Amino acid sequence: MNSKRNWRQPSPREMVLTVLGVVTLGVAVLSMAVSYQILQPPFGKWAVPTVGALDALWVVFQATEILSCNNRRRAGRVRWAGLALTLVNAAIPTVDLALRLKHTGAGFDLAVVIAPIAIVATKGAWWIALPALGRRVSDKTRRTIATRRQQVADQLEEMEAEAADRIELLELARDLNERVSEAETAYRLSVLATQQTMTEGLHEQAETTVKTVAEKVLPAAVAAITLPELGNWKPGTPALPGTATGTELTDRHTGGTQVSALPHATGTATGTPDGTPSGTPAHPAAHTGTPADLTDLAAVAGVPVPHPGEQLTDAQIGVVLRHLRYCDDPPLSFRQARASYRGAGYQGSEERIRHAWAALRANEGHSEITDDSDEEAAEDADV
Repeated sequence: MNSKRNWRQPSPREMVLTVLGVVTLGVAVLSMAVSYQILQPPFGKWAVPTVGALDALWVVFQATEILSCNNRRRAGRVRWAGLALTLVNAAIPTVDLALRLKHTGAGFDLAVVIAPIAIVATKGAWWIALPALGRRVSDKTRRTIATRRQQVADQLEEMEAEAADRIELLELARDLNERVSEAETAYRLSVLATQQTMTEGLHEQAETTVKTVAEKVLPAAVAAITLPELGNWKPGTPALPGTATGTELTDRHTGGTQVSALPHATGTATGTPDGTPSGTPAHPAAHTGTPADLTDLAAVAGVPVPHPGEQLTDAQIGVVLRHLRYCDDPPLSFRQARASYRGAGYQGSEERIRHAWAALRANEGHSEITDDSDEEAAEDADV
């Protein structure tokens, strides 16, 4: 059974030797045919055993070299003898071809040219392939070697696969890091550009707003306008100045004048029917009506709402003084304004209060020095 199995399943070494043996026999037959044509005229019948002996010995020496395996000491003489026969068999057609070309110059047979080349090439193939085939081993040993080689090959393949996976992971991580870095850089650049644009726009608008607020102070009538609320709004229109109904539309702060359907009050002498009493300023009529809310005045001026006990700015001091001017008993002089300011609990130096009062009076269209002097003189006379 084992012999049959080995015959049906030859080893790779046996397959290589079989192929080389078939090639060697073919070359030996070609060499015999060519050598017989060359040696038959001079040797006659002796050409057959001569050619047969040369080629048979060449094949035998090659087979003996195979049987000696890797024993160099045993195979040495056989290898050199086979090499010598190779040279002899190749020299016969080569020399005949050279002599024929030299003497007659006639054409030559293709087999004569191919024969020496085939002989030398076959011997060279054996010289190269035979040492690489190794020794002949049993099936068990061959299977053990094949199993071990397969294990080594599997481990090497696994190592190569792991290395390839690692390389692919590193390359992908590098690409992802580059993409993430580029995206983060672009995002930071966009944020910085947005902040720059926002800062420039806000700075420009802030400068324009400060300039507009400083140059164009909104009248108190704007802050006095009530906004409609959901559920409490009713349709209607306010009375306009000059209407037949005589309904007033009070403007709390329009340069010291009152918008009304009635004639404007003037500072005429005592005894005038529509005039004011002697010594009474001509502007108190501007302070009639509902007192303005401090929050609305602060919103119109664009400043935070002033609170008692806090350190106020000049603009906030002006808002407080304007609020005091719209109360039921408005101050008519700097002393009264200062007393009302202090009495309300607000802080501020006298010099800052005086400047704010002067600005308020100038905005109302009055001379600070003249009006305050007259009002203070009237207060001293009353005292």
